[in-house]
Amino acid sequence: GRQSPSATHRSLTAMSDAETTEPTAPNDFIRERIRADLANETNSGVITRFPPEPNGYLHIGHALSICLNFGVAGEFGGHCNLRFDDTNPAKEELEFIEAIQRDVAWLGFSWPGEPRYASDNFQQLFDWAEYLISEGKAYVDDLSATEIRVYRGTLTEPGKPSPYRDRPVEESMDLFRRMKAGEFSDGAKVVRAKIDMASGNINLRDPIIYRILRATHPRTGDDWCIYPTYDFAHGQCDAIEGVTHSLCTLEFADHRPLYDWMIEQLPVPAVPRQYEFAKLSISHTVLSKRRMARLVSEGHVRGWDDPRMATLSGMRRRGIPPSALRDFIARLSVSKNEGEVEMAMFEHAVRECLNHTAERRMAVLRPLKVVITNFPEGEIEMLAAINNPNDPNSGSRQVPFTRELWVERDDFMEDPPRKFFRLGPGREVRLRYAFFITCNNVIKDVAGEVVELHCTYDPESRGG
Repeated sequence: GRQSPSATHRSLTAMSDAETTEPTAPNDFIRERIRADLANETNSGVITRFPPEPNGYLHIGHALSICLNFGVAGEFGGHCNLRFDDTNPAKEELEFIEAIQRDVAWLGFSWPGEPRYASDNFQQLFDWAEYLISEGKAYVDDLSATEIRVYRGTLTEPGKPSPYRDRPVEESMDLFRRMKAGEFSDGAKVVRAKIDMASGNINLRDPIIYRILRATHPRTGDDWCIYPTYDFAHGQCDAIEGVTHSLCTLEFADHRPLYDWMIEQLPVPAVPRQYEFAKLSISHTVLSKRRMARLVSEGHVRGWDDPRMATLSGMRRRGIPPSALRDFIARLSVSKNEGEVEMAMFEHAVRECLNHTAERRMAVLRPLKVVITNFPEGEIEMLAAINNPNDPNSGSRQVPFTRELWVERDDFMEDPPRKFFRLGPGREVRLRYAFFITCNNVIKDVAGEVVELHCTYDPESRGG
């Protein structure tokens, strides 16, 4: 049987109660806003949504958005939709759609009915784009992507109108329908909303709302060769679903005026409101989906669910409990201030969770042989080891004590300092769940390296 001494066991033991803190009831500006809306009867209920783009696996940064959207909906008696923003088929795959559903469910959340998709609304979005064109609030533009960037201006200089901006409504409508029919090549034409090319917010300088993209869609196949942009699809899908609070990360704050403009211009069935919060950033951790995709495509890891990845699937394979992840998120503040969370905080949450749920096992990583010289050869004595000292119901297991054992090499020192409380020549220590042993002799190889310890045990000291 192989035993490790008490020091090795201590390394597997979580922090003491004095080092832990319990999360308080959630309260932040998002929840305060929802309470105010309900009190003012702005909304009769709460409907949120979690809208991932299926172009990769979810990572720990998404966990904040998942817990927030599903959490506030549940707290206020509403529900949260899982909706895929599948408007870019060139990067989207069915594998990602299925993985995202598994990850959200693993994290402990459910959504009403089947998942929703932006592609469910492609026809309605097309009709609304036609509506904007008919109202003179959108037009078909022939400028190239490079030319559009140049015409858009900079943060300090206003943009200038496209030469096609005042194209007759009938001509734009005809061109848009021919775009849908597949008459033009990718990138040849786009549809742009007609807003304000001099706006201080670049997102309002006639943003693109439709583009030509020939790529097989995971759900609609080749039915469409034009697709709405995120800015055009997002708010309108929120309205179709009756979303009351559209919770986004801060990078979409500058997009909110465009979100509101679209809602105001279109005959949508509901009026959602967008609120932004700071995204989760963790030290020493890659959370860029683009960089994660490179790690996968270049073979640095074995897929999106590699345990070394910060994806939810990778964490599941690593053995991290979903309750630990939820507890970690509950301890964070939801705010508008960007910041970075230390990875140690997440690791603490995991240890604290495992401390109450995980059964203990002992292991030796750098083995040093110990021979109990006064223990009979061939004999085995079984000892009871507690599975989890923090869970009385976890029971115990039997571990063998034999003449030859193995301890951690770092738990022995030939010339120990005064406060070294582990094994040394002439010293007596207790092996976890076993007996006191005394080191009587140190065996070395020809190079002077310690390879074996000869010890005696006290049979009357069993089980302390």
